Amino acid sequence: MEFDLTGRIILSGDASNAIKDIQKFIANANEELLKKGGIDGGSKIEKWRIDGDKIFLHIKSGRKVRAHEGLLRIKKAMGKLLGEKYHIGIREIKIDDYLINFEIDREPIKKIEIPFASLSIDGKKVTMHLANIDEEFLMKNYVDRMINLVNKKVNAQYYEGKEEFWELIWRSEKKEPIWKKDPSEEMAKLGWIKHGPTKGKWFYRSPATAIMRAMEEIALNEVLKPLGFEEIIEPVHVPFELWLKTGHLEGIPGEVYYVSEPLTRDVEKWEDLIDLVKIKKEVPINLLEKKLSRPKAGMCYAQCPIIYWSFMGKTIADKSLPILVFDKTAISNRYESGGRHGIERTDEFHRIEPVYIGKKEQIMEIKEKLLERYKRVFEEIMELEWRMAWVTPFYMQQAGEIEEEKGEGKEKGTIDFEAWLPYRGDRENSKWLELHNLSIMGNRYTKAFNIKGQKREKELWSGCSGIGLERWTAAFLAQKGMDPSRWPDEFKKYLPKLPKITKFM
Repeated sequence: MEFDLTGRIILSGDASNAIKDIQKFIANANEELLKKGGIDGGSKIEKWRIDGDKIFLHIKSGRKVRAHEGLLRIKKAMGKLLGEKYHIGIREIKIDDYLINFEIDREPIKKIEIPFASLSIDGKKVTMHLANIDEEFLMKNYVDRMINLVNKKVNAQYYEGKEEFWELIWRSEKKEPIWKKDPSEEMAKLGWIKHGPTKGKWFYRSPATAIMRAMEEIALNEVLKPLGFEEIIEPVHVPFELWLKTGHLEGIPGEVYYVSEPLTRDVEKWEDLIDLVKIKKEVPINLLEKKLSRPKAGMCYAQCPIIYWSFMGKTIADKSLPILVFDKTAISNRYESGGRHGIERTDEFHRIEPVYIGKKEQIMEIKEKLLERYKRVFEEIMELEWRMAWVTPFYMQQAGEIEEEKGEGKEKGTIDFEAWLPYRGDRENSKWLELHNLSIMGNRYTKAFNIKGQKREKELWSGCSGIGLERWTAAFLAQKGMDPSRWPDEFKKYLPKLPKITKFM
């Protein structure tokens, strides 16, 4: 890596009288200050000059003590020198021109662009050019993130169009389906469900609701409560700061439903809009936009970020570990665009999300117990044809990361639970439905949210398992049909009969 920086230190007064001290300071800085921690020689001031209240600097460096880091060191030390002897302060620093040369792992397949910089790429060699950079840009470490981003974007090009990592772990015996119809279409014909008033949502009438509630009871009574999980209730608005910690805004910003608050609740400020609504009987969207604040949050995408937030910065006593909690109240919202289908792929859906936090050995034990419980549900209660597979971890997908996480004997990662949908085609060639998943994140989120254990030498691990009630329902009905008399006896213990559907004239 090579860093070549041209910048200025802007002072509160003329420093011409301090030229000898500054000359001495720069000579010493090149020998000591700019070399501390610099294995490859650190930074070096190649040229400098004073012009009244400005000191112009040309700094070069290698990988360690990068030129912009050197400039920040100089600002601090020179501020002390000029302040004590000449009563001159430093107002700000500016980088007028910054060239950074570095190598990437692979040659890009197509052109790469990133914010704030122009790029020139020859094979694996990159020249990044930045101009007019302020101190905040340096302090927030944008430069290093930009270098990493170039590498990530190139690597991503090699995975575009590739299937996600998938490895079969286990599959059930083959089971003959009752029928081969799409349950969503059939429920709509019978009036069990109705498209919602906005796209990607469903209205569930009593028969469909009863089935979904049965699925919820099965998840709670057969899986979560026997293992000691306790219910919590969380809000549905997620501030951007949380998604920055989890990486969601790097991976799925185009799938989020964003939230805007009113600028004010003052009725007088809304009078013009109210008058237009009364007269035109329509919403004046252009006027409404002017009365809303910029989005600062989004609707729940998954429940786990806020659950982790609730423990942020806490040290958890050993006697309280493992933490076993779940939420079933926050409805998930994801903008699916053209990917919607039936009740199994919608913009709004209902899920139960258990989160578990504890010592590594506790988390691995919970994983095995959850697998055992889920297996009973699908094998003995719902009698599904289903399978389990290792997949690209959901938390990497949602953070925009590419490759599957390897290592640690597959202790960390995501297991998908999938069911065959007969109406999609034969079991070997059709796409199976992901019912839900089970993930072990290691210390990924406990570290991001600074969640610690009582004994600091042992970091805490965590995991979660989002249970989609619509997907459980879709898979069950796709294989077992909609006639309750033909459903498995164990399932009928949770739903002996369906409520009557409203008849319309």
